[in-house]
Amino acid sequence: MKLKLLLTIVFLYSIQSFSQITGTVTDSKDKVLPFVNIYIENTFTGTTSNEEGNYELNITSPKTYTVVFQFLGYKTVKKDVIIEQFPYTLNASLTEEEISLNEVVINADENPANKIIRQAIAKRKANLEKIKAYKADFYSRGLIRIKDAPEKLLGQEIGDLGGGLDSTRSGVIYLSETISKIEFLRPNKLKEKITASKVSGDDNGFSFNNAIDVDYNFYNNTVELGNQIISPIANNAFGYYRYKLEGVFYDDRGNLINKINVIPKRKNDPIFSGTIYIVEDQWTIYALELDITGTQARIPAVDVITLTQNFSYAKNDTIWAIISQNIDFKYGLFGIKGDGRFTAVYSNYEFNPEISKRDFGREIVSFANEANKKDSTFWETIRPVPLTQEEISDYIKKDSIQVVRKSQVYLDSIDTKNNKFKLGNIISGYNYANTYKNWNAGITSPISAINFNTVQGWNGNIGAYYRKGLDEDYKRYISLRGTVNYGFSDKRLRGSISTTYKFNDINNPYLTLSAGVTTQQFNASNPISKAYNTSFSLFAEKNYIKIYDKAFAQVSYSNELFNGFRLYSTLAYERRKALFNTTDQAWYPQDDRNYTSNNPLDETAYGIAPFKTHNIVKLNLSTRINFAQNYLSYPDSKYNIPNGKYPTLFLGYEKGFSASNSNYDFDQVKVRLRQSFNVADKGRLQYNIRAGKFFNADDIAFMDYQHFNGNQTHISEGSYLNVFNNLPYYAASTNDSYLEMHAEHDFSGFILGKIPLINKLNFNLILGAHTLATPDNKPYQEYTIGLDNIGWGKFRFLRLDYVRSYQSGFQSDAIVFGLKFF
Repeated sequence: MKLKLLLTIVFLYSIQSFSQITGTVTDSKDKVLPFVNIYIENTFTGTTSNEEGNYELNITSPKTYTVVFQFLGYKTVKKDVIIEQFPYTLNASLTEEEISLNEVVINADENPANKIIRQAIAKRKANLEKIKAYKADFYSRGLIRIKDAPEKLLGQEIGDLGGGLDSTRSGVIYLSETISKIEFLRPNKLKEKITASKVSGDDNGFSFNNAIDVDYNFYNNTVELGNQIISPIANNAFGYYRYKLEGVFYDDRGNLINKINVIPKRKNDPIFSGTIYIVEDQWTIYALELDITGTQARIPAVDVITLTQNFSYAKNDTIWAIISQNIDFKYGLFGIKGDGRFTAVYSNYEFNPEISKRDFGREIVSFANEANKKDSTFWETIRPVPLTQEEISDYIKKDSIQVVRKSQVYLDSIDTKNNKFKLGNIISGYNYANTYKNWNAGITSPISAINFNTVQGWNGNIGAYYRKGLDEDYKRYISLRGTVNYGFSDKRLRGSISTTYKFNDINNPYLTLSAGVTTQQFNASNPISKAYNTSFSLFAEKNYIKIYDKAFAQVSYSNELFNGFRLYSTLAYERRKALFNTTDQAWYPQDDRNYTSNNPLDETAYGIAPFKTHNIVKLNLSTRINFAQNYLSYPDSKYNIPNGKYPTLFLGYEKGFSASNSNYDFDQVKVRLRQSFNVADKGRLQYNIRAGKFFNADDIAFMDYQHFNGNQTHISEGSYLNVFNNLPYYAASTNDSYLEMHAEHDFSGFILGKIPLINKLNFNLILGAHTLATPDNKPYQEYTIGLDNIGWGKFRFLRLDYVRSYQSGFQSDAIVFGLKFF
């Protein structure tokens, strides 16, 4: 305890000695004011006070300054100071702003707030385009707390979350800071160079706070915050908001500022509530303080998010620019509650510098070498917002704990505890770890993998695995995995083994070698899960799954050859053999139904093989092209961000050759387009288009056909953009050309949110269209109308769709149930 106190005193002293202008900001009752903007007049050299009202303003030259203290709801204070030496202490006391309606001439025919907002909307685009380009310094600090954390979550021990929890199971679970340089070019070019990054308790960690993720510009029609949220000054804002003029006041420059209350018309729409301040005559944003619920943002775990922005005026450039931003939030899910804040400070703007599109590439965020190795002295001299006592304590505690928790003695003691076998491991599986030497091994649960099919009867898998990290964070590793399967009806033991080597974490090359004997669905996409097939077989005597026996040896390699272009390749030798039903066990036999055969070509062909036993070599080459893909660069990692403006293109070539039956040799070329994007405030559109053509494939084996994901269970098992929910599993399989198209539009409350009473349910309307064309069949179509986000409170994991299918006229309809999880 004495050591902790001593470290805290030393830490506080070192901060004080490096600070330039420091002080505390209070109100007229001596209550500290957090997040006050403090800056040098007519500049963007500034900072904000922390939660304890303390601030640091880092300037380098002793001279005369005018220091401005600006805070929403309080009168701006200016202090002229003559500084001869540093550090310099300057406290400030702010008094509440006098908000008045006396000067407002109210026209009975029009709400005065509406008139102001219409002016702001009319000037929105002009104000958006005022800043054509800029450079600036950016600082961000993120803090996430947890309160009353449970000991276990879903049966798994939580622990103390890296030392963040105290004896009350509460505390800071994330604290980090970043310092960066940002550059912007209209309309949407923004890049960031992070020069320093610090994560409490992790000296190898990189903060995920960055300027790009919090670039919320309310002059745009929508702001991306989980969902696409309508700005209070969007072109269509009057369809979503009501406005009330709370009053007016004058800022320190004599500008008349209108304080306007922003009121949602419908509580579940993707909109804000709160206050926006508009500068009279200029119709620009002076500041804003807006709330949004997790329901509105489509972030179920979040209770509420409060977004605060403050702007300052650059006299020489006649520009209002953001100088600080706070994102406060409260969250709660599965009994875990907490809150947090991300603070951002923008400073040292350079407006409209000589930059062009050539200065921007696809690298939008980069970390300087050694960015996460800066020592405390560096942070003490450059941090614009001083740490609170809570943050100081967290850094000291976790940095001390980190040294201990990296030691072999500690890691071995934790492993000894975690490696004890428990009865629950029979269900969850068992893992043995040696954290210090960076490896782990284990077995999978033999119980959870038990299933039933009419070929093997009851059968189960048990797997074993081993992984060795070749660096601290498993960015390079080697793994080994094996699985054994036994069928109690066909009395057959099968198994497979594979090993994977990951070379690096930049372009993520993987090499995998595998071999074994297994059962495989004819459609390798596995359109029906083993669990669903088990239930439908035993309870309804419907054995939808169709499988064959495959012995194989295979090598696979994938790599991102250059940004946005990833190559996948597989070369495999396979021996395929037909399988037949060996059991008719059913818990509830149906009088009008018997199990169908295991022949997907003919459900009555019992004992008749759909293909001849054969050997074949298969080559698969494919590419995934993400056009205009942006990415984040870490010193030894790369994180890709696909560009939603362009579709993702997949190109593929598949060849079967050297088959023991030469009729089974074939070639196939295929192409696929996939995209998902927001349609302004009207929801999200997604589509998936696939096409292909076989060559020399007249008599190939059925498993090499192009199969399409059907569904006969009326339960959705995955993506709705890759399935025909009213089509039998193998009804349209082809060895010729094909065209498959899926599209869905999720209106995300745009329609149902406007219908009285219905909007209280917070359901989403989804429309879909699906079509399939092959030479041997007339075009098949499905049209769907569905409701998503069904549930209660934060638990909205149900979806319900009505499906109608057509093929030369109406075929049938169905109701499809879907589940989704966070």
